[in-house]
Amino acid sequence: MSADLVAATTHGNLDEQIAQLMQCKPLSEPEVRGLCEKAKEILMEESNVQPVKSPVTICGDIHGQFHDLAELFRIGGKCPDTNYLFMGDYVDRGYYSVETVTLLVALKVRYPQRITILRGNHESRQITQVYGFYDECLRKYGNANVWKIFTDLFDYFPLTALVESEIFCLHGGLSPSVETLDNIRNFDRVQEVPHEGPMCDLLWSDPDDRCGWGISPRGAGYTFGQDISEQFNHTNNLKLIARAHQLVMEGYNWAHEQKVVTIFSAPNYCYRCGNMASILEVDDCREHTFIQVPPSLCVCVWACANARYLSLPFIPRLSRHFRVMLGFFKE
Repeated sequence: MSADLVAATTHGNLDEQIAQLMQCKPLSEPEVRGLCEKAKEILMEESNVQPVKSPVTICGDIHGQFHDLAELFRIGGKCPDTNYLFMGDYVDRGYYSVETVTLLVALKVRYPQRITILRGNHESRQITQVYGFYDECLRKYGNANVWKIFTDLFDYFPLTALVESEIFCLHGGLSPSVETLDNIRNFDRVQEVPHEGPMCDLLWSDPDDRCGWGISPRGAGYTFGQDISEQFNHTNNLKLIARAHQLVMEGYNWAHEQKVVTIFSAPNYCYRCGNMASILEVDDCREHTFIQVPPSLCVCVWACANARYLSLPFIPRLSRHFRVMLGFFKE
């Protein structure tokens, strides 16, 4: 079989898998294993500071909200027509972490130059055992094999990305142990997220209104003030730090005199917060455009399709969701 025919066959299989995943139907365990083996080959060649070209659409946390991810693709354009950069936290909390992360990995394998997937603090063995992904894998596959396959793959995800040498993208924030991008390039990232240290900080830290470094209330990472981000941007010739990690009600939030921006891409987070989501489009001229996404009715679709999982507390949460939606449309 010729190399071209092998490639065509591989792409055909991937296209079928992507089509299946777009219907929110998970792949089999052997398919997941094969997909992740291919993804690992691609990811291990990527840098800790992965260069990304514009135009690009930058996305924040997804957290297993598959139908909202599908809506983001509908609004922002499907891959590969649109070049995407995701800044981590694909799993946990939402009901469809398996389908969400599998789809993003499948797109990475199919279109490696058109989608960049960074690591978030939830792409971790310890965190996913607490916040839902582990239990979801047990429920959907009957064992923990798929969870192990994905958490092993997470070790290979790049930690940060750099859009046109100007926009520094990462999940969390800065670290007192990191002054330059070259410091990050020299990390050995292929490991579980540590409890402390620079790799931990990049995935856990948050910007703050107070100057200097502060103790993070999260118990990991730091808070960093405008003086810290200004110095980091100056040292590395950056114009903007784009990050995710924090729920912001409007979907995005500027900080530090618009030198740091938080992007959150899971609307109505945890199916109860009533927040908007956003994505950031960066065009060829490096101009920025935010697209906001209102809370959707996907929770209702989920409720109808998965009634056996409903608990009594879900009913008042659903009522609050409708009140939020009515308030949004009145505006």
